[in-house]
Amino acid sequence: MTTTGATEFDVVVIGGGPGGYATALYGALAGLSVAVVERDKVGGTCLHRGCVPAKEFLETAAVYRTVSGAGEFGITATPGAVDFSVSQDRKNAVVDQLFRGLQGLMRGRRITTFSGTGTLLPGHRVRVVEGPHAGTEVVGRNVVLATGSVPRTLPGLPVDGRVVLTSDEFLDLRRLPRSVAVVGGGVVGCEFASLLSDLGSRVTILEFLPSILAGCDEDVTQVVLRSFRKRGIEVLTGVEVRGHEPRADGGTVVGFGDGQQLDVEAVVVSVGRRPRTEGLLAEGTGVELDRNGFVVADPYQRTGAEGVWAVGDLVAGSPQLAHVGFAEAIVAVRCMLGEPVTPVDYDRVPWAIYTHPEVAYAGLTEAQAVERGFDVVTKRDPFGGNSRARIIGDTDGLVKVVAERQPDGSAGRILGVHLVGPWVTEQLGAGYLAVNWEATPSDVGYLVQPHPSLSETFGETVLALTGRGLHVG
Repeated sequence: MTTTGATEFDVVVIGGGPGGYATALYGALAGLSVAVVERDKVGGTCLHRGCVPAKEFLETAAVYRTVSGAGEFGITATPGAVDFSVSQDRKNAVVDQLFRGLQGLMRGRRITTFSGTGTLLPGHRVRVVEGPHAGTEVVGRNVVLATGSVPRTLPGLPVDGRVVLTSDEFLDLRRLPRSVAVVGGGVVGCEFASLLSDLGSRVTILEFLPSILAGCDEDVTQVVLRSFRKRGIEVLTGVEVRGHEPRADGGTVVGFGDGQQLDVEAVVVSVGRRPRTEGLLAEGTGVELDRNGFVVADPYQRTGAEGVWAVGDLVAGSPQLAHVGFAEAIVAVRCMLGEPVTPVDYDRVPWAIYTHPEVAYAGLTEAQAVERGFDVVTKRDPFGGNSRARIIGDTDGLVKVVAERQPDGSAGRILGVHLVGPWVTEQLGAGYLAVNWEATPSDVGYLVQPHPSLSETFGETVLALTGRGLHVG
């Protein structure tokens, strides 16, 4: 395929976020010539306005909690006031270091980067518009769409960056508001609520659905709810936010439910993300968008146009997780190379939620398994009996394992592993492998866990499913 005047590559990637840069890095390492068209900075939302900045602030909250509780360990410490501008500066330094590292890695693999917005034209041509390289046109044997997503907004809550914020504006704050309404009780909303509360803000979560953290196992959600309420976070579910009336002093009054009102300094809108596909496709590309603007792709990341692939948040049905974008990128590149590959199974990807307490899971919840017709057997083990949890003074939480019940009543294939508690985002690896390898409790229950460790609780729970648990009945 040739186009007069256009530079040719094996792969042209539109978008340099996690899915896009992973495609570029993996493809370049396989010997492909790769170009990336990026409108802002490589690293995308995850690095600059999402995962990484949010977790830096959550770590600030964790440090504050640690200092506040130091007296239990015989250490005299007074946390004092929080200078959030210092945390903001530290976040920027962390992000900048990772950004420069990513840039260096891409240069080292001879990946060509074009600055500007990319539009796919027929014939695998990509035109760069609205940026320093506007007017440049490149062509690829393969084109990968990876433009990601942006925060959704709500009618009646126009974002002004001062009182009404999305995650983008929130993560640029240098001073925390004293009172906040978090609209949306999903993953991001609950993370923001958790850190704001820990750092001294009065927080109310307003969630339209019957429960926060939709998709989590009910036993896990209840642990988070108890912790939130104990810490003074008000959680109102089943309510619709109708708008807000700004106050003269700079705050606002949020209207919701049946005439209810909430007086706060700021509103953080966290109601999910929409795909960034405006202007992505010219007429005649053959790529299909669904009614919500997401790119339709098959399990191998192939769109309806031959040689055009899609990865990351803009893919219809994607759970919109950075690490899923990484995995999808590998699938797409291996398919280009004709290598054997297993598609990403969205039902079995790992989830990590960095609230306090943390949440991590992979596979089906108990309710999902039952809905799909499985006869299940479950075991739960609280962290209250874990030696390491007692030592660090953080015992709220549990491990729950959902397994398929065998005809003889014993536990067979592990369908889901659900954790809530201290550092569980770092403990999910064994559970994720068990779910994805379709292991049984007998396969993994007798593997030795270190003592004392938080990970013992997963081992104990699985061992209990064999019928002979040491500490769990």
